[in-house]
Amino acid sequence: MGRFMLSELRENDGIHFIGIGGISMSGLAQIAIRAGYKVTGSDWHESAITDKLADMGADIVYGVGAVNDRGVRDAAVVVHTAAAKEDNPEMVLAHSLNKRVIDRAEFLGAVMKKYHHAVGVSGTHGKTTTTSMLAHALIGAGLDPTISVGGELDLIGGNIKTGRDDYFVTEACEYTNSFLKFYPTIALITNIEEDHLDFFTGIDMIKDSFRKFAYLTKGVGSVVAMGDDENVKDALKGADDLDIITYGMSENNDYYPSNIAYHAGFPSFDVMKNGDKVCHISLNVPGDHNILNAVATIAVCGLSGVDAEKAARGIETFKGTHRRFEKKGFLNGAVVIDDYAHHPTEIAATLRAAKKFPHDRIVCVFQPHTYSRTRTLWKEFTEAFDDADELILTHIYAAREKDDGVTKPENLAAEIKARGVNASYIDRFEDIAKYLKENVKEGDIVFTMGAGDVVNIDEMIVE
Repeated sequence: MGRFMLSELRENDGIHFIGIGGISMSGLAQIAIRAGYKVTGSDWHESAITDKLADMGADIVYGVGAVNDRGVRDAAVVVHTAAAKEDNPEMVLAHSLNKRVIDRAEFLGAVMKKYHHAVGVSGTHGKTTTTSMLAHALIGAGLDPTISVGGELDLIGGNIKTGRDDYFVTEACEYTNSFLKFYPTIALITNIEEDHLDFFTGIDMIKDSFRKFAYLTKGVGSVVAMGDDENVKDALKGADDLDIITYGMSENNDYYPSNIAYHAGFPSFDVMKNGDKVCHISLNVPGDHNILNAVATIAVCGLSGVDAEKAARGIETFKGTHRRFEKKGFLNGAVVIDDYAHHPTEIAATLRAAKKFPHDRIVCVFQPHTYSRTRTLWKEFTEAFDDADELILTHIYAAREKDDGVTKPENLAAEIKARGVNASYIDRFEDIAKYLKENVKEGDIVFTMGAGDVVNIDEMIVE
């Protein structure tokens, strides 16, 4: 049986989503509902996301091991999240009924294939922010695109937008090679580093995966690649049969920034293309990494026939997605910021951006995400917090994993402290909140950082 295509479905056919409440799965369910299909689903628990889908007409059942019997039986296709294994009761039922069963990535690829301008935003870091900037750029240029972003974006009222124009932008994640099921006409690669080492064997396998992703555009589109990234260059070495547009900080790239200046911590700059200025941008998000994200966005717009100046004005309205340098409020006069950074490179970039803001101290509370990432990137984590004045490490968010009995965040805190950073380990969120309330002062910047539930501390401390 070949790859799934939407042409296999008829109007009013049923689509069942296993794990419908996930950020990406819920977006696909919304697209399906708005396309006129009957959507059913299941998830472990009810949430604001599932409530929204239910209001749109989705029939959802809840609970661990929940089975939406009618949904599965009536479905023309069953779409499952990566977390749903073959012993999932709905998967077992679907197979027993000889239903077409596909994963989330294959369904997203089928949606993507409908569009003339289909942008897949890939990279170890920066996918959500760059996808969001592209949403602002396209909408700012007067277009009505379809957007699928891995976070909550105020501009589109959530994580999904279905538009009328022939533009589709989505994040393209390399984990389990899921992005190789996509159909991009533009493959954007922001950077390549070691990550997801519970799936990949190492950097060579990761680079090979991104190379295959780039080759999905052969004969149909272009690659926009970060030309200053050595791993990206290695991945694309010898790919002379691809149309590759590069961007980066250096003038050796096709697109690059010039005349960079900072105003109250936020950068402004000219975007250059092969020596010619195409637009000026004053960002409302901090950091050199966001300069690169904006330059990449302008490069994609250039390939898509979008006016650079109009796109730039759209980018300037972008103030971040939820959980990306998101201001949550104040504690004792100190600003409290939440950030999703969970890879050492992301952590260092976020703290480096914070240094450009007026402050007395940067106090960071970090929750490691998964035992495998913490273990395999241990050395990198010890070096990631050099720009923090104080670091509090807490327990590891296991996500899809079990405690390996070896990887101890308190040991990581000790090694970071030996490096010269004022680091400590506090296990319970309640104790962290108490410590912060007693020690944080006006002029400090407080970060809660990580991809787990560390954000819950904000509710305990924000005044």
